[in-house]
Amino acid sequence: MHWTTDISPLIKDIEMKHPPVIIRVNKFDEDSAAEFAQKVGIAHNTGQKIIPVVIDSYGGQVYSLMSMIASIKNSEIPVATIVEGKAMSCGVILASCGAKGHRYITEDATLMIHDVSSFSYGKNSEIQASADETSRLNRKIYQILADNTGKSVSWYHKKISKRGRADWFIDPDRALEIGIADHVGLPKLHIDVKVDINFVPPQ
Repeated sequence: MHWTTDISPLIKDIEMKHPPVIIRVNKFDEDSAAEFAQKVGIAHNTGQKIIPVVIDSYGGQVYSLMSMIASIKNSEIPVATIVEGKAMSCGVILASCGAKGHRYITEDATLMIHDVSSFSYGKNSEIQASADETSRLNRKIYQILADNTGKSVSWYHKKISKRGRADWFIDPDRALEIGIADHVGLPKLHIDVKVDINFVPPQ
């Protein structure tokens, strides 16, 4: 995604105090989640009316995903999600969290939904605790999908169960049908810089 600018010929030079913020998400880890929150904060000072979040990711840490979702929920500016290439695992959950009417997926992009992965080692009690936490996170991500798409949690579980709990790959048209995306195609962020000179008579 890129942004374009129309500048009035009446303006000789222009230097924007704050350029528009476009957030790109490729990874889901603590560093990327911190950067995400920082950029959402900066966007509130640019004057832009929407924050584009471009997603092209294989996924990552669920806890980092939850941090990014919290940043979106606490943003005073609507967030648009745009999938370029792929949004898998954590990526598809984040893509569903865009403002309704502002969730985009490019024509050749792919989404993928699957269960939360668990990598447990150690004593039996530690493995059980990890399994319990994995189940909790699994319930949470499917609830987020359900809330954002209008489908039920059980609907998603049935779809995944039919595949033997294997990865579920989704193309753009199917993403529209499910309600994960609202539009197929890449939007543009446009900046219009103009001069209005008005004659105001005395009151």
